[in-house]
Amino acid sequence: MRQFQQPPRGRGRPRIGYTAVQRSVGYQDLAQVLADQLGSDPRRRADLAVTAGRAWGAKVEQCEQPIASLEDARDVAITVSSELGFAPERDTASESAQQSNVRLTACPLRELARTHSEVVCGVHQGLMREVLDRNGGRDVVNVRLHPFVGPDLCVLRLETSAAALVPDPAHIPDQVGPTSRIATPSGNRVGPQLRSDPQLRNADADIAQEATQQR
Repeated sequence: MRQFQQPPRGRGRPRIGYTAVQRSVGYQDLAQVLADQLGSDPRRRADLAVTAGRAWGAKVEQCEQPIASLEDARDVAITVSSELGFAPERDTASESAQQSNVRLTACPLRELARTHSEVVCGVHQGLMREVLDRNGGRDVVNVRLHPFVGPDLCVLRLETSAAALVPDPAHIPDQVGPTSRIATPSGNRVGPQLRSDPQLRNADADIAQEATQQR
């Protein structure tokens, strides 16, 4: 409430009036304060930010579409990021059977992200990871946010997870080629050996390093 003096009416002291004042919420300032409370170590700040983002993602309304493929994950990511104001665009030129990129052309906290990208982008990555996991994407895709690949552009990269690429032994034929099986000392046969990308295993930790390099 704000107090003001009403125009005088006749004799006596002027009456005091009151009017309601609507204050705008300083979300940018609030985010700045929260970012500063996460400590000075960029890697730890990134880890805490991803954890906070997951907690936020757990409160986001679950999508109706279950995730069983990379395409499903991309559609859910586009829907959620659009609802949150990131103005996503599908990057069809870079798509492959194992990867899909979503261009984020807007960010509600872009100015803060320029100075605290490991925090802001860490929160957004944790949010998206939690949303995809809750809709069945945990063993289907890995998600990573690449901040500021352009002046006002971030990219959300979705990659088919190693777990989704491992073939079911029950569906592997006995002979598909001379190098398709690896013999073991016991004489047993195992399926093709797949190595997971170390970047996928360390995606959360890499946010801090990548954000520092791009400032």
